[in-house]
Amino acid sequence: MTAPDDVSRPDKALYPEAGWTKADVVGYYRRVAEYMLPHLAGRPLTLHRFPDGLDGEGFFQQAWAEHFGERVERLAIRHEKPTGWVEHMRCDDADCLAFLADQGTLTFHRWAARSRALDRPDLMIFDLDPPDGDMGELKRAARRVAALMRDCQLSPFVMTTGSTGLHVVAPLRPQADFDAVRALAGRMAGRLAAEFPDELTTEQRIEAREGRLYLDVMRNAFGQTAVAPYSLRARPGAPVATPLDWVELDKGGLRSDSYTLENVFRRLGQKGDPWARMFDHAGDLAAARQAFEALD
Repeated sequence: MTAPDDVSRPDKALYPEAGWTKADVVGYYRRVAEYMLPHLAGRPLTLHRFPDGLDGEGFFQQAWAEHFGERVERLAIRHEKPTGWVEHMRCDDADCLAFLADQGTLTFHRWAARSRALDRPDLMIFDLDPPDGDMGELKRAARRVAALMRDCQLSPFVMTTGSTGLHVVAPLRPQADFDAVRALAGRMAGRLAAEFPDELTTEQRIEAREGRLYLDVMRNAFGQTAVAPYSLRARPGAPVATPLDWVELDKGGLRSDSYTLENVFRRLGQKGDPWARMFDHAGDLAAARQAFEALD
């Protein structure tokens, strides 16, 4: 996908089982940049790096590194003590994306807020993972979250994580802080768990879930991240976190890892990016909270 001259150690196997090399990974990120970059623009990132491929040791990196130089923009953010100030990374262009892939980055995780309003998220995120890999259960949960979002005057969007789950995401106007967004998401999750107690739970402790699907809203917090749309995942087969149309949940055989480095561009060529204009539908958190309270 990418000429070897553009990549250090281009033949290094990053996905040994599938045979995908570093040149393939860098080439993927250059090619997918037009779809992926709008979802990264202005957002601090955390990288999941595997310099020696999936067979080697991986690690997460949230702080900008000196050797990145001007190729990666930095963004100083103040966290609560004891962390204090951290120079985070931003990636707003294809050269940056390719450079970070050349550093062994397989997966990009992004904040739910952008640099112009780091304390005011523009996304509400429900992270859904079935306890036993049951896609039917996962799809039902996603539709139930989406229905409640619509009842709250929010516009839900769905994405495979490329791992085992789905994300249901609602775009927001960046007006309220993280605590307010997480509080409403938590109340929504609690309502769903009360309505479907045999299938859904808000219990964080695995042993207390008793086989039910956990409605995880903890990514709606300052400094938390979620996998970025069109990011590869550090899993065999090079699966891709892929935005979907809601009707695609009805497809037989759909799995969270259905789309991969090998086949995602065929899909993009047919459908484009279902999330491309999601912020045309950004919701108002105060109105959503009022609508939620009116449901009782």
